[in-house]
Amino acid sequence: MSDFEFVFALYSLLLGLSMVELLSGLGRALETRFAAEESREKFAIGWLTPLLAIFVMLDLLSFWQAAWTVRESIAVSGRTLMAVAAFASLYFLAARLVFPSQPEGFANLDTHYFRVRRIILVLLLVLLGAQLAFYLSHPVLVAAFRHPLVWGLTFILAGLMIAAMWVKSVRASIVILSLLVARYVIVYLL
Repeated sequence: MSDFEFVFALYSLLLGLSMVELLSGLGRALETRFAAEESREKFAIGWLTPLLAIFVMLDLLSFWQAAWTVRESIAVSGRTLMAVAAFASLYFLAARLVFPSQPEGFANLDTHYFRVRRIILVLLLVLLGAQLAFYLSHPVLVAAFRHPLVWGLTFILAGLMIAAMWVKSVRASIVILSLLVARYVIVYLL
């Protein structure tokens, strides 16, 4: 087993649990929606929380893919394992907050979105900063950042995330989250 395989086992386990948490949250929200329809109560999933979930999932996939990019730079050490555990744990926390544990406590999940969006997006920005710091601290990885497109896409990502943290309108939030999702889809297809 290589150093990368050893470390990646921990990383992939925690990121996999983050993915499960997002999908479980969506499942709970759908179950609550179906139950509300049956009992003629009001409950709306809305657009914001599902869009945030899609964005977090795409962002998570980008970090999973990034792990492959840095595989030659990974060495097993206590510091590496603690960094990987902290990094992936922050992702789990962000994923955990996307959907409420008890969606039936909300008439509309857009309310939940506006309560948690800043926490989630700050966590993702911290992770982005940590990733950039790691890349820029390794001479082999710095070469990828010489291309202006990489910096441009990174600034677009960070700018849209910051905008999503402060926009108060549902419509504007939908547009920004849709742009964040579209940015990842375009990057993945390039």
